[in-house]
Amino acid sequence: MVMPVLETERVMSVEEFDAWVLLPENIGRDYEYVGGRVIEVVSNNRSSGIGHLLGSLIGVYVFQHKLGFTTGADGGYWIVGERYVPDAAFVSVSRQFKRTDDAYYPIAPDLAIEVLSPSNTAEEIRIKVVNYLTAGTTAWVVDTHRERIEVYTPGKPVRILKRGETLDGGAVLPGFTVAVNDVFGEK
Repeated sequence: MVMPVLETERVMSVEEFDAWVLLPENIGRDYEYVGGRVIEVVSNNRSSGIGHLLGSLIGVYVFQHKLGFTTGADGGYWIVGERYVPDAAFVSVSRQFKRTDDAYYPIAPDLAIEVLSPSNTAEEIRIKVVNYLTAGTTAWVVDTHRERIEVYTPGKPVRILKRGETLDGGAVLPGFTVAVNDVFGEK
């Protein structure tokens, strides 16, 4: 089943978006500003579960090693003038400053995890990955249908991991590992 996606019919400036998301009818809903369009973040149980699993594993690792902080599927960020809500994200101690109550943290995370849902378009994901890399963010794009994880690291070629391989935190989360099989569960 394809989930509905709310998009505006016109290009909106980021300033208009920042005011628009604060309207009473938009409070409590997650929106992204990608390529000048407003996109409501809609997921499904599988994608949400995988995002939560990865976010939880990283969150515990970050907490135990006092590396910074993580956010889940409601944590927004400013990315190259746009507003994104990754399924999970990590901000290192060295890059963070005072956490705010704002819907979108004013810097890009060190790591962003995007778990594909039926509502994501190829163009939207392409724009987001390019902007994450421009912002210096490593991005993990998790494709639940193909059961693979694409690892985009600034200045490096993409790595595509499948069942039987291990996802590691690279330079962003040294020492963190998880089996791709464990991410997608039993076959």
